[in-house]
Amino acid sequence: MTSTPDPDPDNDSAPALPPVVDAESWRAELGALRAREKAATRELDAIAAQRRRLPMVELPEYTLTGPDGPVRLVDLFDGARQLVVYHHMWSPGAEWQCAGCTGYTSQFRDGEFLRPFDARFVVVTQGEIGEALAYREKVGNQLPWFSTADSPFGADMDAPAGGGFGLNVFLRDGDRVYRTWHTGARGSEQLSHTFAFTDLLPYGRQEEWQDVPDGWPQQPTYTRWPSSADIAAHYGRTPA
Repeated sequence: MTSTPDPDPDNDSAPALPPVVDAESWRAELGALRAREKAATRELDAIAAQRRRLPMVELPEYTLTGPDGPVRLVDLFDGARQLVVYHHMWSPGAEWQCAGCTGYTSQFRDGEFLRPFDARFVVVTQGEIGEALAYREKVGNQLPWFSTADSPFGADMDAPAGGGFGLNVFLRDGDRVYRTWHTGARGSEQLSHTFAFTDLLPYGRQEEWQDVPDGWPQQPTYTRWPSSADIAAHYGRTPA
């Protein structure tokens, strides 16, 4: 038997609620969903297998800028054979940089979880290195940061100045560096725990583009995303 609970009678703006059923019916519905979830997991496994079979392209030598000055791309690996690079969007002189990039990179305390897999995770940006490192500290980011302001590396890797963010993966063979994978836009979502968790919630992301039942709360995209200032307040050291 299915029933629909009444929203809070004292709150006219209360959202609709899922129907209430008995435990047996709930388990049956969950089982049907689980079948789709398992199919999606198997498809993601197949996609990962295809990704491991992608060819790669050898890159020329690039020089970026790090905290201690010029650094070769191959040195960003820090001895590892594999490298993940997040290209952080940048607006020169802005007090707060892209909230999406700031929030995305704040999810990772550091990249040490990749070390057992012979890999490193770094952030690069088109921002000047001094400005970039100051912002990194302000928002509490602990990943290694490098600047591509004086290098064509960012543009060549599909993250030009004034452009969007991106994520690239590289493989090193000695001093030779190869590009193996790239994504941007929503392709980065599966690499984030934020959306994975919010998609588990009964009301989801509460964004207007999502397919939801009637009466579910929905707002314009990004409305509930924390601002860069919010992230700095949570994790960083915002100047007084």
